[in-house]
Amino acid sequence: MVFLRTSEKAGSCFIRTDQLDGETDWKLKVAVSCTQRLPALGDLFSINAYVYAQKPQLDIHSFEGTFTREDSDPPVHESLSIENTLWASTVVASGTVIGVVIYTGKETRSVMNTSNPKNKVGLLDLELNQLTKALFLALIALSAVMVALQGFVGPWYRNLFRFLLLFSYIIPISLRVNLDMGKAAYGWMIMRDEHIPGTVVRTSTIPEELGRLVYLMTDKTGTLTQNEMVFKRLHLGTVSYGTDTMDEIQNHVITSYSQTQSQASGNNASSTPPRKAQSSAPKVRRSVSSRIHEAVKAIALCHNVTPVYESRAAGAGETEYAEVDQDFSDENRTYQASSPDEVALVQWTESVGLTLVSRDLTSMQLKTPSGQILTYHVLQVFPFTSENKRMGIVVRDESTAEITFYMKGADVAMSTIVQYNDWLEEECGNMAREGLRTLVVAKKSLTEEQYQDFESRYSQAKLSLHDRALKVAAVVESLEREMELLCLTGVEDQLQADVRPTLEMLRNAGIKIWMLTGDKLETATCIAKSSHLVSRTQDIHVFRPVTNRGEAHLELNAFRRKHDCALVIAGDSLEVCLKYYEHEFVELACQCPAVVCCRCSPTQKAHIVKLLQQHTGRRTCAVGDGGNDVSMIQAADCGIGIDGKEGKQASLAADFSITQFKHIGRLLMVHGRNSYKRSAALGQFVMHRGLIISTMQAVFSSVFYFASVPLYQGFLMVGYATIYTMFPVFSLVLDQDVKPETALLYPELYKDLTKGRSLSFKTFLIWVLISIYQGGILMYGALVLFESEFVHVVAISFTALILTELLMVALTIRTWHWLMVVAEFLSLGCYLASLAFLNEYFGIGRVSFGAFLDVAFITTVTFLWKVSAITVVSCLPLYILKYLKRKLSPPSYSKLTS
Repeated sequence: MVFLRTSEKAGSCFIRTDQLDGETDWKLKVAVSCTQRLPALGDLFSINAYVYAQKPQLDIHSFEGTFTREDSDPPVHESLSIENTLWASTVVASGTVIGVVIYTGKETRSVMNTSNPKNKVGLLDLELNQLTKALFLALIALSAVMVALQGFVGPWYRNLFRFLLLFSYIIPISLRVNLDMGKAAYGWMIMRDEHIPGTVVRTSTIPEELGRLVYLMTDKTGTLTQNEMVFKRLHLGTVSYGTDTMDEIQNHVITSYSQTQSQASGNNASSTPPRKAQSSAPKVRRSVSSRIHEAVKAIALCHNVTPVYESRAAGAGETEYAEVDQDFSDENRTYQASSPDEVALVQWTESVGLTLVSRDLTSMQLKTPSGQILTYHVLQVFPFTSENKRMGIVVRDESTAEITFYMKGADVAMSTIVQYNDWLEEECGNMAREGLRTLVVAKKSLTEEQYQDFESRYSQAKLSLHDRALKVAAVVESLEREMELLCLTGVEDQLQADVRPTLEMLRNAGIKIWMLTGDKLETATCIAKSSHLVSRTQDIHVFRPVTNRGEAHLELNAFRRKHDCALVIAGDSLEVCLKYYEHEFVELACQCPAVVCCRCSPTQKAHIVKLLQQHTGRRTCAVGDGGNDVSMIQAADCGIGIDGKEGKQASLAADFSITQFKHIGRLLMVHGRNSYKRSAALGQFVMHRGLIISTMQAVFSSVFYFASVPLYQGFLMVGYATIYTMFPVFSLVLDQDVKPETALLYPELYKDLTKGRSLSFKTFLIWVLISIYQGGILMYGALVLFESEFVHVVAISFTALILTELLMVALTIRTWHWLMVVAEFLSLGCYLASLAFLNEYFGIGRVSFGAFLDVAFITTVTFLWKVSAITVVSCLPLYILKYLKRKLSPPSYSKLTS
């Protein structure tokens, strides 16, 4: 929607864009001036005007168009930019607005930027699917063998389908239900964990992925750091001020403005020429106080920050916000900006005595230490973009009518704009090595004629319908020449709590960590060192900037000769390497213990994740907190969003949402381990449950000349997979092989999980052999020990089968929980109760001989010893083998749990 009119006096409003781009700071939007100036709201509906807008596109940060009013003389033409738009999914935070809708439905920016995230399937689910396919083939093969052994007599295809039905328990139909219930239980346990409060499980299908991760991609700002900017350093070339000397700056500011005020009160006109002489001759050596005064004033004026004052609405009891119509008291003032860096700078100028008290579209006011209000008219604002990496503002001092162009930006963008100096590059490197985010501040004085010439060319460029951005940039660049370097600022983004021990834990767990950030190389390298992403004993190889295939080849050869070193590479060089030597680069980078990719775009972050998945086949995890991390989070096998200061977009798009980076340690080491181990045991046990009864059916049919007759009928078959065995088998989701404290203390245990030994074809084959052995023993034992009535075969074998399943669950459990004991006895009680009360419904011995359950027989000592003997023979050898294995070849965690 194009913003035409607002109820705010300033002709602007604030909007919240957290649901669009993930940023929580308010954005300032400006109404079209010719419609805002209309005397009454009704006049808006009587004018003859039209809007020319560019075709719908993805970029939410750019817009080009024109507004033309034809019924005026001459016709009014106004250029439209991103400042004049209100996108769908944004919220108006102040006043009321009226606009004209230009994009609807699928053409809106929010819909066009919405991509359907891929359906993530866990590695464990894929492995179980493969095993299920193997079981399906086994079902067909076993049925075919039984029909073949029959001799293909009669309608053999009917017998084939009968055997397929009889052996259908080989297919673990209840596996998916049990696993989904288990996943839901894992999610509930994660959200109930008091050690990681605020954690939210948004996807219940992949909790086991937390236990299989090999690569972890993380953002820097707001993820490893707090995204709380604190002003730390001001450098003027010959003198530098830190946090312990800020009071000196404050004294200089107080002195400077007190002198200026006294001069102005004596003779305002006489003070003007010296100030102009200073501005036009920057090479003249000035006093430190004067240089500090100019630097602080430039920082206080060059920004897009707006002070917002809070007050109570009369009688409403609700908080209202306004831009200007409040008292300028410090208690109820807050600052709104799209960048926390700018807020930190303005807060710092307030702390040293120069306070921003008011701002609207055309002016801003500063309050000096003595309480004097200085008014500056805003003539032009050049916003910051990722392409130019700088922002500028042109202001006119109301008291002196001086026009000044202030600009600040990254050192790479400003170094070619400012006048020659011999300290900027060195000091930028020094600050970056301290982990500070640097900004270069400069100014240029303009005469009235210079500004008018620029303004006419700038307005003409803004009205262009083709290549507007290039034409506007060319005009602005003509102004950005020979600017006077004022100062260099350093702002610190502090590390989050316990980042260092968490990264060290992940590294000890065998997880390779890649930091993907849009920050500069020096700052990213410093954060990597200070956070211990790169250990103290490791070397760092900084990949030289490359622009073509030959340079990339030489640098890759140089990197290949390095061993056990961390890699730091810029996004531009990364793009070149991936273009010509994708496989070679990924192969070398994967050998590094840590990788830092700086100056990365959101698209590059997602591309790196996909490359690792394709080239390594290992499980990846992405961690981020901002809207620029969403694509990376959605591309990874497991996405973790941090509910931080950059909004909830990453948190809402992620599979798991946490509040602090340190919670990742417990999420992976404890919950990831438990989820994977439990699901592996649960899945294999459900398969074992179907294989053992199918083996008994196969033995039974073989003994009776391969007859396709069911061994168990009716409620028995239903009860076997439900009330008789479901509770004990599902109680495996409460099992744990090591205590949480042990898993956190020895993260090296996590390395075994990535090898997938808990669920593999080897373990699957072991469970198949166990099922065949136990099913054969149970069936042959019942056939050998039964007496005169055939019904005794069914009673003995089924009872022994239930007891065997309960004992196998007990032998599998490593750490008992009281609910596990309840589940064991509850299932046993349900079976005994069903024998006593539902014997006729069961039709246990019916088969094809017309017999029913002999209640008198199952209460005799003979029945009890026969069942006990068969059960012991089926379970005791397995227990002995398990005991010997633990003694002779114990698992890695056995010594820690003993």
